[in-house]
Amino acid sequence: MQTKTLKKGKNKNYLVFGGSSDIGKELVHLLSKEENRIYATYNQHPVQAEASGTEYHFLDVLAEELDLSFLPEVLDGFVYCPGSINLVPFHRIKPSDFLADFQLQVNGAIKILQAILPKLKAAGTASIVFFSTVAVQTGFIFHSQVAVSKGAIEGLTRALSAEFAPSIRVNAIAPSLTDTPLAAKYLNTEEKIQANAQRHPLKKLGTPQDIAEMAAFLLSEKSAWMTGQILHVDGGVSSIRG
Repeated sequence: MQTKTLKKGKNKNYLVFGGSSDIGKELVHLLSKEENRIYATYNQHPVQAEASGTEYHFLDVLAEELDLSFLPEVLDGFVYCPGSINLVPFHRIKPSDFLADFQLQVNGAIKILQAILPKLKAAGTASIVFFSTVAVQTGFIFHSQVAVSKGAIEGLTRALSAEFAPSIRVNAIAPSLTDTPLAAKYLNTEEKIQANAQRHPLKKLGTPQDIAEMAAFLLSEKSAWMTGQILHVDGGVSSIRG
C-alpha cells in the first residue's frame, strides 16, 4: 500500500490512536471542525468517519506487526488514547496484570511513537499528547495497577520533552475519573455517580469533552510554549482539600 503525501498548508495532519470512543472520539470531532486531516484508529468496532477530512483504520497495538502505510509523510501531532481502569486491592493483582497494563498503555505508546517519529520530525514543529491519571501524583486506594503504568507515562513525557525539544513538544493530561464507557462499571448507578461527583471540589464528574478540549489545546499552536507538562484536568481533586 502506497504512503500518502499531503501538501502542507494551514491545516494539520493528526494521528489519534484510539479515536473510536470516549475521549478519543470527542477529540477527533473537535479536530475535524478546524478542517484538519485526522487519521484515527479503532480496535474492536468499525467507525464511520463523520467528516470528510477524517479516516478510520483498524489497528491492534498489541499485534507484532502494524501497518501504518495509510499515514502521510508529515504528522503535526500524535495522541495516544488507549487505556484501562482496574481498581482492585493490591494483593489481588497478579504480576501479569501489571504487565498487561504496561504493554497496552506504555509499550504501545512507545511502539507507535518510534514508528512515526520521522513523520513528526518532518513537520518542523509537532506535538505529542499522552494520558496519565490523577492517581499518579495523588494516592488513592485500589489504584496501584493504573498508577504504575501511568507513572511510567509521566516519566516518559518528561524525558521525551527534553530529548525532542525544541521541535517536538510532549505533554500529558492527568484526569480524574471521567464519565466514559471505560469507567462505566464504577458509575453504573446514580448513587455511585453522585458519590464520585461529590469527591471533587467542583461537585461533578468530568466528561470526554472536558478532556478532549485540553488535548486539542495541547496539539494546537495556542500551547506553543508548553512542553514536559502534566496537566491536571480533574475537578480540583488533586490540589484542593475541603
